[in-house]
Amino acid sequence: MALIKSISGIRGTIGGKPGTSLTPIDVVKYTAAFGQWAMSSGNKKIVIGRDGRMSGPMIAELVAQTLVSLGAEVIDLGLSTTPTVEFEVVAENAAGGIIITASHNPKEWNALKLLNEKGEFISAAVGAKVLEDADKDNIQFSTVDQAGIRILKTDHASAHLDAIVSHPMVDAALVASRKPKIVIDAINSSGAIFVPALLKKMGIPAENIIVLNGEVNGRFAHNPEPLPQHLTELSAAVIQHKADLGISVDPDVDRLVLVCEDGSMFGEEYTLVAVADYVLGKKKGNTVSNLSSTKALKDITEKHGGQYFAAAVGEVNVVTKMKEVEAVIGGEGNGGIIVPDFHYGRDALIGIALFLTHLCSSTKTTKQLRNTYPDYFISKNKIELDGNIDLNKIFASLKEKYKAHTINTIDGLRIDFEKDWVHLRASNTEPIIRIIAESNFETTAANIANKMIKDIQESL
Repeated sequence: MALIKSISGIRGTIGGKPGTSLTPIDVVKYTAAFGQWAMSSGNKKIVIGRDGRMSGPMIAELVAQTLVSLGAEVIDLGLSTTPTVEFEVVAENAAGGIIITASHNPKEWNALKLLNEKGEFISAAVGAKVLEDADKDNIQFSTVDQAGIRILKTDHASAHLDAIVSHPMVDAALVASRKPKIVIDAINSSGAIFVPALLKKMGIPAENIIVLNGEVNGRFAHNPEPLPQHLTELSAAVIQHKADLGISVDPDVDRLVLVCEDGSMFGEEYTLVAVADYVLGKKKGNTVSNLSSTKALKDITEKHGGQYFAAAVGEVNVVTKMKEVEAVIGGEGNGGIIVPDFHYGRDALIGIALFLTHLCSSTKTTKQLRNTYPDYFISKNKIELDGNIDLNKIFASLKEKYKAHTINTIDGLRIDFEKDWVHLRASNTEPIIRIIAESNFETTAANIANKMIKDIQESL
């Protein structure tokens, strides 16, 4: 069992004892603390939505009724996506939002992602306040006469998708004229509803849309993190159907990973690179990604005359940096696209629309388009954490050992060598240390990561 409390929400496995996993008591406790903070402005409207995982309906019911007991006006979207809930918080002029999803985690996990009135993840200071109030049981519930209401909103998908198709850089007519054939791995969650609906709104014929794992039951057909080793079925289906593109999203549809027509991976790191290339060709400006993302984004940004900036890992950190440097596009190398003139949140749906516009306007195949970008190789690794491990001590030891190189400590430890880099940090979502290395050569990236793993093990 596991329970992870962070500044952006609470995440854990279902079942077990309160305080050690995501039990009903924990859901009520943290929902109440957030709801109290959100409504302190006087605005009592809060938007909620969930992905398709098995525990979603149960957790959503607990969240909704807890908010009602605080006196909230709950706008319940039901089955939805993370970007759609973010979009609806703004559309409804709500005080905040709660997304019930554990993103890429396996089916036994669920989480509460917490949004402010802008539909963005709450700040570190607010997150700390919510956690403090929850742990102190510092909550005041409403009397029966002051109880809130719950309103089910079933038309939210259309509003979000219509806004995407209407975005000035999305050319639905062009995409419709090309009629690309697309295979979608919907991983038995919200993507099974939202992604085909978007493609149809863009004019792609229904017969050109093939959906794998399209039953929304939360019994994920494979590990739901959209990594190459989990997408073999999608790759094979793209080849079998002679499709132009394969699309994979995670359960809450904020990450986008693409597959080329020959079944090869476009590369999760290159989703943002390709979309940024297209956006920067239309609108000059700066870009942002996190410290664990490919340097190919920097190359593309400078090619278009812009400036690249790195942020700490975490959507809230990327968004903060994007606002600071007035970035026109940004995101994370895990397939997360943030389009600031649409909304400040990772959104696989607008990412799909922008990529398809880029692909169709290029007249290239997906593979040919991928080949226009620099070839860097990232090795992503992890070490499970023991509760007794002193990360600060480990990082201090590595910092001293590699002091001759460029060191960045804004988020764990990043070491930049002459042409390569490695980033080590504790995960925000799992009890692990992530070790990510990048090089021009696949073997070099793997060797750097393995050397760091050995250094960590020797320092324990």
